[in-house]
Amino acid sequence: MAHAFDRERVYECWPDLRPLTERHWREIAHYQDIPLNVSEYLYDAMERAGHFRLYTVRSDGILVGYAGFFVTRSTQHADSLQAVQDVLFLVPELRGRKVGLEFITWCDERLREEGVQVVYHHVKHTHNFGPLLASLGYESIGTVWGRRLDVER
Repeated sequence: MAHAFDRERVYECWPDLRPLTERHWREIAHYQDIPLNVSEYLYDAMERAGHFRLYTVRSDGILVGYAGFFVTRSTQHADSLQAVQDVLFLVPELRGRKVGLEFITWCDERLREEGVQVVYHHVKHTHNFGPLLASLGYESIGTVWGRRLDVER
C-alpha cells in the first residue's frame, strides 16, 4: 500500500480530519473529562495568516495521519523561524512500519525548505515517540508540566 504525503489546506480537510481528531483525542487526551472541541475557525485563521501548516498522510486517498505545525518567528529570537508541532497522529495500524519516520522526515524537509531553523515536538509520556525523534537527530530539551486549576486537589 502506497502512502502519499502532502501539504493540504486545513479548511479544505475538515470532513476528513474530524473523525481522525476524535480518534486521536480518545487515544491521547490526558484529561478525558475535558471534551474535544476543535476550534476550526482558529486553525483556518492561523493558516490564512501564514502561521499554520497541515501535512497529511493518505493511503489510497484516505486520510490516515496528519501533522500540524505553528510556524512563527521566535519571540526571543526574532531572526529565527521556528515550528512547534501542535498535533501529530498516525493510525495505530501503520505505526512501527517506518511510515511515521518517513512522514516526520518529510515534514522536516518541507519546513526546512521554508527556512524553519528549529522544530519542536510535544511528546506525551504515555505515547512516547521520543526514541523515533532521537533517531532523526532531535534532542530532549525540556519537559511540559500541567496542573488542573478547575478541580480541588
